[in-house]
Amino acid sequence: MQHATLTEQARHWATSQPEQVWMRDLTESGPTDYTWGSAVAEIDRVAAWLEAKFGHGERMALLSKNRAHWIMADMGIIHSGNIAVPLFTTHAQTTAEYILSFTDTKALFLGETENWHGVKAVLPEGCVLITLPGVDCDLPHTKWEDVISTAPAEAPSYEPGPDDTVSLVFTSGTTGLPKGVIQTHATNLIPMRRCQYLFTQREQPRWFSYLPLSHIAERQIVEFSSINTGGEIWFNESLETLARDLPQCRPNIFFGPPRVWEQLRQSITAKFGGAEALATALASDQAGVQALVRGALGMDEVEYCLTAAAPTPPSLIEWWDEVGVRLCEGFGQTEAMGLIITDPENRRIGSIGKPAGEVQVRIGDNDELLIKADGCTPGYYNRPEKTAELWQDGWLHTGDKVRIDDDGFIFITGRVKDYFKTIQGKFVAPPPIEGRFADNPHSEQQCLLGRGYSKTVMVTVLNEPARALPKEQVE
Repeated sequence: MQHATLTEQARHWATSQPEQVWMRDLTESGPTDYTWGSAVAEIDRVAAWLEAKFGHGERMALLSKNRAHWIMADMGIIHSGNIAVPLFTTHAQTTAEYILSFTDTKALFLGETENWHGVKAVLPEGCVLITLPGVDCDLPHTKWEDVISTAPAEAPSYEPGPDDTVSLVFTSGTTGLPKGVIQTHATNLIPMRRCQYLFTQREQPRWFSYLPLSHIAERQIVEFSSINTGGEIWFNESLETLARDLPQCRPNIFFGPPRVWEQLRQSITAKFGGAEALATALASDQAGVQALVRGALGMDEVEYCLTAAAPTPPSLIEWWDEVGVRLCEGFGQTEAMGLIITDPENRRIGSIGKPAGEVQVRIGDNDELLIKADGCTPGYYNRPEKTAELWQDGWLHTGDKVRIDDDGFIFITGRVKDYFKTIQGKFVAPPPIEGRFADNPHSEQQCLLGRGYSKTVMVTVLNEPARALPKEQVE
């Protein structure tokens, strides 16, 4: 059954399948499970405590590595009628200070994080600190367990609507100060429901959470998709234990940006003794090698493999095809997710796919992709001038340049503001050039620089195998 808000949808599963596992934390000592019934009960206790202490509509930050209590804290804030502000565990002190100050944050949920020393130095005066289980700190704070035990017995009174703000997700700020993208119940449920028919047809699918939940992609594709479907989330202990944890989970949907797929490729190639040895094995028994690779990765039950968040080199997609894993590109941004998606049965390599569901697209000035769809952000928090730039005449301006082929497949060709002028007065578009370098077997990341330089320079980060080669061979 589908409900219009995250709150109602989570409570639906807590009532209809209370003993079903929702979240599983993987650790060296073994897994810890949280059922729908027990987790939503904790969420409601946290929500009641927050509502009694703060009322509704306040901004509350969340700073922790991924774990079940990240989601419980997130949903506790949302259930209480307040607004979650996720922070990255890698945020610089200046960025954290800006976000906390700009949003007038009233509370912060603290878990394990790399940057607490910098963040605690810029906490707003009067900000209430709540520590997740197993976490302590040297500032006055309230423990999660004490929140649960002292919360009012009554359930929170807040009754959500689909257009109520639930979160502010801040962009990276590559073109200035970070912008807080307003997220509602609808903007988090509609996009994933639009794509769910491609992801999986299972009633209770499994997700593997290893990318930061503070990023909109992981939060929607994993957290909110699980709430939408009643599925199960397994939390990776750390990137160092990825190879151990992923085969335990055997997810049905797996999302990774191109860099993750490249790192996994390097790992597989190394295990086979190099690219030539792998090619020989594939030529001898492709089906056997494919089954071996999928099983070793823990992807033998994957129904949909999504790659997004950055351009994926066609050569990388073709390599994964060879070993039996079909990568599908998609397109979304913090302002609007689940817009364009690839059907694995109707794929064109190099394309981000076709519009999903009711999504309308058109090409505007400078070949910019314009979008009209349900479930898009209403705008930016306290930035009316930026909201006016984002929304014009009912169309969302993505900032991405595209072309659409005769069959309706969409290809990203660059960013509207990516162009730079050399000192010779020539305009240069980096993406096509960077794309050529991305096909180099030694290259992991690449960036073309030219503005303010006497010459145009390509900066390339070598992948791990290339770093072990003699300099002359790489050149």
